[in-house]
Amino acid sequence: MNAGLPFLAERLARMLENCRICPRACGVNRAAGEEGFCRTAKKAYVYSYFPHHGEEPPISGDKGSGAVFFSGCNMRCVYCQNYKFSRMSAQDGGLPGRQVSAGELAEIMLALQAKGCHNINLVSPSHILPQIVQALDIACGRGLNIPLVYNTGGYDLPETIRLLEGVVDIYLADMRYASDNNAVKYSSAPGYPEFNLNAVKEMCRQRPEPVFDGAGIMRSGVIVRHLVLPQGISGTREVLKRLAGIVSPRNVCVSLMSQYFPCNNAAEFSEISRRISAQEYSKAQECLTEYGFGRGWVQQGYGLSELSGINIEERHLEDGRQ
Repeated sequence: MNAGLPFLAERLARMLENCRICPRACGVNRAAGEEGFCRTAKKAYVYSYFPHHGEEPPISGDKGSGAVFFSGCNMRCVYCQNYKFSRMSAQDGGLPGRQVSAGELAEIMLALQAKGCHNINLVSPSHILPQIVQALDIACGRGLNIPLVYNTGGYDLPETIRLLEGVVDIYLADMRYASDNNAVKYSSAPGYPEFNLNAVKEMCRQRPEPVFDGAGIMRSGVIVRHLVLPQGISGTREVLKRLAGIVSPRNVCVSLMSQYFPCNNAAEFSEISRRISAQEYSKAQECLTEYGFGRGWVQQGYGLSELSGINIEERHLEDGRQ
């Protein structure tokens, strides 16, 4: 976090008047109350906030990550696990959660810090960066000093990410798809692979290697999450190949997730209407070795939400591979 927050907050606030904060480039005047694809106008909606113990081990630690779950999203994943608050409520036509001012969001951040959380974990922040930075300006002025985690689905503009240099400490970014067709079909996210790769490249430029404290808690760096989907739909090999092309595999942590579960509208698509198999996940793990990714985590259970906490590099050593 830096002293330029007031200027950044003002700049981002002006961007709401013709919103092009994310790849959607809706062009609506959110400052005047118009809603874009994300179904959010001038103020952010917070669905919940609490010390989260289910993130990657160096994010959650033993005291939890200070997660703030925002309502709304700039994607429409048919298998979204958070669909209850990522899209419009069928009951009243509005987003679930509580609409908050910048001051109220700052209070939430400070409350999580007071609980001893290791960081502030902004979940699905891409569509409400102006509101977040306004809140950060207030919170930092009142003593917020723990790392900031940008926990994104990965549909981000690299130009917008560039504005966050010196503000975000840890990028926790999804790399969902190698195929644009699949990104459109399953997440309504045209151009996702290119936008995503360039955004992650910018994240890695800002935070070129992971930094941990003496207790193993991450202080800065980039973690890339990749959710393995059935039938190879996520394009794991190509995603990891592209990632290896923009950053040294030693300088980024990869979280390879097996937790896919056919939520929301996934049952309408036969090819993703099941959990992944052990064989599918095993093949995905082979890609980590193929492209030299030795830092990060794998999951066990094929559909369970809890991270196993197994370090990929340690697993390789246990298997006798160098």
